[in-house]
Amino acid sequence: MKRDGRKFDHQTLEEIRLMAIERVRDGERASEVIAAYGFNRTTIYKWIQASLRPGMGVKALRSRPATGRPRSLTPRQEGQVFRWVNGRDPRQYGLDFGLWTRAVVAELVKQKFDVKLGLTAIGELLAKLGLTPQKPLQRAYQRDPQAVEKWQRETWPAIARQARAQGAEVFFWDESGFRADTVHGKTWGVRGQTPVVERPGQRQAISAASAVNAKGAFWFCTYEGALNAELFVDLLRQMMRSRKKSVHLVLDSLPAHKKAIVHEYVASTNGRLTLHFLPGYAPDLNPDELVWSHVKRTGTARRPLRKGEKLRERIDEQLTRIKKLPHLVRSFFQAPSVAYISDC
Repeated sequence: MKRDGRKFDHQTLEEIRLMAIERVRDGERASEVIAAYGFNRTTIYKWIQASLRPGMGVKALRSRPATGRPRSLTPRQEGQVFRWVNGRDPRQYGLDFGLWTRAVVAELVKQKFDVKLGLTAIGELLAKLGLTPQKPLQRAYQRDPQAVEKWQRETWPAIARQARAQGAEVFFWDESGFRADTVHGKTWGVRGQTPVVERPGQRQAISAASAVNAKGAFWFCTYEGALNAELFVDLLRQMMRSRKKSVHLVLDSLPAHKKAIVHEYVASTNGRLTLHFLPGYAPDLNPDELVWSHVKRTGTARRPLRKGEKLRERIDEQLTRIKKLPHLVRSFFQAPSVAYISDC
């Protein structure tokens, strides 16, 4: 097994060099000595040549102080900087800004270590620690981490077991709204001259509900206006129509989902439909959210409506296309945030 000398501290390397040369002088073969220490066979010959230099001898094998600019922070302090930035908020340390910037990190280093570093040095340090500037995900401060963990470790596995025992299907449900005048993407243009994208002057809007299954099944329906309990029940009826297997439906805790009329309808299905509610403020646990993200990134955001074209027709067309691509639907379940979901 070969050893990398760079992984040893200077004092250890010095002792190895001195012992190796002493063994060679006592008559052992150089190749056998260096093999015993696990280093490359040519390494010992460099040590021998260095020890034979006039006026130097074994002094040439001793460690020398490292040259170059000394480190501003110790390895332990650098590790502390990593722990500050990784998964934490600057406001937890009494700073006003909620995002990590080089200036914010430099300020915290000055406060905690009394070491002043420039922005370039901070940037080099963060890169060395494996940290990169990224667009953060937004989460509500009301989110309960313990409730999320319980859902992933206990509640969801119980739902999956129950569905398998009943031979039922599990779907994740969500709703979303669309506007014809929304532009989600970006385009290139001359600096300082904002490009113009033509769109219909009429402000069309439409809503949609969908349900996705880890095996690639997909159901959807478009509708106008805001969702209320009566409309939700009507959508559920449409989804359950002609469905042979029972359904366990996972959805968020929107007030319209929990009205008495909804409970009455679910009870009337005699167990064919069961509702399960996700923890509050945790939309990332629902793979159906990724459907809407896909639709909005690839739909009207990329190809604005033409004159006379209806938004509802466009959304129906795109959702119908998704329904015909079960491999695309399954891909939504591969996101890290929904990796907890088994193949139900």
